[in-house]
Amino acid sequence: MGDASVGRVHSVRPDAPVLWFDEIDSTNEEARRRAQADDFGPVWIAGRKQTAGRGRLGRQWDSPTGNLFVTALFEEEGGLVKATRYPFAAGLAILDAASAFIEGGQLQLKWPNDVRASGQKLCGILVEAGTTTAKSCWVACGMGVNVRFAPEGAGQAATSLLDLGAPQIVNAEMFLDALRPAFVKRSAQASSDFESLLADWQKHAEGLGKQVTVGKGADAQSGIFKGVGPDGALLLASADGTTHTIRAGDVELVKEIGSHAARD
Repeated sequence: MGDASVGRVHSVRPDAPVLWFDEIDSTNEEARRRAQADDFGPVWIAGRKQTAGRGRLGRQWDSPTGNLFVTALFEEEGGLVKATRYPFAAGLAILDAASAFIEGGQLQLKWPNDVRASGQKLCGILVEAGTTTAKSCWVACGMGVNVRFAPEGAGQAATSLLDLGAPQIVNAEMFLDALRPAFVKRSAQASSDFESLLADWQKHAEGLGKQVTVGKGADAQSGIFKGVGPDGALLLASADGTTHTIRAGDVELVKEIGSHAARD
């Protein structure tokens, strides 16, 4: 008998079904439950409200009704190496989708997985993955988009599409309709031409060419954000001319001495 898995197409597709939940603990958790039951989609899991939303490093994600909480669950034949490309694809897809609702040029991509406007967070991205076969993996690409509300207590300043000038009628369903084809397009680019995807990502990179600090406390490193490497790692040029390759950590722009920002 032949291998039953031959001919399976689990990569994310425009026609993948959307499962809406009025309330859910976390769309990424639902994706994980399905993957652990050998259901790899492709499927979009969307919630109108999350009771246990989370971001990177287990941080709580405030999830008020009116914003979009969605996870794309699919199988990646390229394995875990390619799974690391999806934060970049998702960030660009958010920018592409947002262009249907707000004026262009407002959004920037904060390495590795935030979408911001003037330093205020619009969207957080959380990509999780696990192996399915020796070569493949499942990918859960979660995106939390502040469509109508900028949550308080998020640990940083936040904004919403409405705050950025989107029409008053905009809602989570409308944004997801724009996001799905954009994500499919950027995912295909991530899989087949990651170099061009990173080039596109860098065009919108927050802090590129500026002094930044990566990490916290004793582990913090400061330098000039020079760009991203071929695998998406952040390239940080220190004062002594050494370039460091950073693959994990929070990035913060270093405030210029004498800036008038605090008084404006």
